[in-house]
Amino acid sequence: MIASCLCYLLLPAARLFRSLTDAFFTCRKNALLAKSSSPQVEGNFAMAPRGPDQEECEGLLQQWREEGWNQALSTASEGPLADKGLAESSLALLMDNSGEQDAASEDKWSSRQLSDLRAAENLDQPFPEVLGEEPLAEVEGPLWAAVPVQTGPQYADCAVLPMGAMAAEQWEEDPAMVAWSIAPEPMSQEETSMWPFEGLEQLQPPPMEIPYHEILWREWEDFSTQPDAQGLEAGDGPQFQFTLMSYNILAQDLMQQSSELYLHCHPDILNWNYRFANLMQEFQHWDPDILCLQEVQEDHYWEQLEPSLRMMGFTCFYKRRTGCKTDGCAVCYKPTRFRLLCASPVEYFRPGLELLNRDNVGLVLLLQPLVPEGLGQVSVAPLCVANTHVLYNPRRGDVKLAQMAILLAEVDKVARLSDGSHCPIILCGDLNSVPDSPLYNFIRDGELQYNGMPAWKVSGQEDFSHQLYQRKLQAPLWPSSLGITDCCQYVTACHPKRSERRKYGRDFLLRFRFCNIACQRPVGLVLMEGVTDTKPDRPAGWAESFFEEEISELEPVFSRSIGSIQHCLHLTSVYTHFLPQHGRPEVTTMPLGLGMTVDYIFFSAEPCENENRTDHRLDRDGTLKLLGRLSLLSEEILWAANGLPNPFYSSDHLCLLASFGMEVTAP
Repeated sequence: MIASCLCYLLLPAARLFRSLTDAFFTCRKNALLAKSSSPQVEGNFAMAPRGPDQEECEGLLQQWREEGWNQALSTASEGPLADKGLAESSLALLMDNSGEQDAASEDKWSSRQLSDLRAAENLDQPFPEVLGEEPLAEVEGPLWAAVPVQTGPQYADCAVLPMGAMAAEQWEEDPAMVAWSIAPEPMSQEETSMWPFEGLEQLQPPPMEIPYHEILWREWEDFSTQPDAQGLEAGDGPQFQFTLMSYNILAQDLMQQSSELYLHCHPDILNWNYRFANLMQEFQHWDPDILCLQEVQEDHYWEQLEPSLRMMGFTCFYKRRTGCKTDGCAVCYKPTRFRLLCASPVEYFRPGLELLNRDNVGLVLLLQPLVPEGLGQVSVAPLCVANTHVLYNPRRGDVKLAQMAILLAEVDKVARLSDGSHCPIILCGDLNSVPDSPLYNFIRDGELQYNGMPAWKVSGQEDFSHQLYQRKLQAPLWPSSLGITDCCQYVTACHPKRSERRKYGRDFLLRFRFCNIACQRPVGLVLMEGVTDTKPDRPAGWAESFFEEEISELEPVFSRSIGSIQHCLHLTSVYTHFLPQHGRPEVTTMPLGLGMTVDYIFFSAEPCENENRTDHRLDRDGTLKLLGRLSLLSEEILWAANGLPNPFYSSDHLCLLASFGMEVTAP
């Protein structure tokens, strides 16, 4: 009889405790309701009979509820000890009758339940589930929330969901988050105000590994056969294969200066420590041979990025933006695959030129691929890699064209071979221009007619045609003093040094002794007898205009075209900028929620006669061959992940990744 009463007393006691701690069990209700490990407990409790004294038991039950509720309210204001008060009051009610206590000690079920309640006082174990309890109601209208993740210092390829604390509110998650789950409805203000247990931590489910590539939802598009262990492929001929990644990683300073662009993001996922761990995990997972980064904050580069990348086997070069800017571009390569031939930082700022008064920069490297020794005497052409971040301002297309002309001129100088041709070239970065815009077409087609074009139309980022005043491009776009022709080449490259260049020695200067200028008396020359009073006689055979004729030969011919610019690098894009399987355009960034492509990887590949721009495998011999690429995403998919940045991608841009092959030839 006593055991039966205890059964009816403990049932509402457990329910009362559950009602008071509703917020505690909101996020992980099922995890905290573990069943008892003893099958006998459940069976004894299920077979407890309802005796004739049911009304008396119900009266005791009502009295226990009132006393327990008053006890809980009185301890709610006692700070951290409130959680123990409720457990102690429950034990006191159970111990109130000494006779019942003696009888309960002989009953297996009651002794087991008391031990569970005492253990629950310290929250070492979850409360055992009581049979017959009403099931938890299903959550209606689920909300998206993030599940915490913990990344170790080794940046493993798999993310591990840790044991940690999660608050009851909708967005009070741990800052490390990698996967989405269904979260329950948030609690109302009335319910949260009555929560008496401050400082309690919640129990989490066991760690669960999630493969990194499954989180990213991105597929690798392979255009070639599987390479062998040495990175070479046998087809028409062996190839040197490598991968290159271009990534705008979002400088922390720039993010904080434009915080209004990231209001959709939880502050925890914008924390640099979390973002850095995510970025390093992404680098390690894709493991590129060449890494081109934009918006690299200088202090983060020297303190964290460069040491970490060096441990991963990279050699890094960095160029900070000019002026007072704190970010820049970096190019990293693996010395086990490439040997550096030269590195050329590029600054677009030119003092005194209004067209080039911005602080953007670029970086150009010339790398020599290293072929495995087992292949014998073979060689691979050098590779020119250019990385840049062009001005963002959508209204200043003239500045973007001038910056791109400087970069192309530097690439032309670095990649030019002794016979006048160019070695394979890869140009990548954030160009702040959309596909099929005039700037994009200029890089791909090698020519642009710009005279009279509105400046905003160059990049195609925004449409300002409705504005009354529009800046228009005028020819010539940049002054001749810049030293760059309309073919995007340095003037010295167009006019190489003459082998018979004069040496300013005695014999050379004596040739000007009897020229016309030398025979003219200078104005204001003091007359001195025997010194300046006679005119020199020109000997027979000396040319009168020798100086003028020779000077005209020294002056380079620098003609300017009218309203057009060109280049001869033969570049094409790795990506098609369209997802045929989804019928949507590709997206590399989402400023203000609007998806667009502004990041590119261009490579030198001469199209064949039957040109098809959607097929990037039509290349001439000796140039780069596209072997594969990492697919991009559509705007809809990124919206499902709350845009960019999100717990998966720690930048407001997606990374671009491509695999190339270079022909290996015998010397």
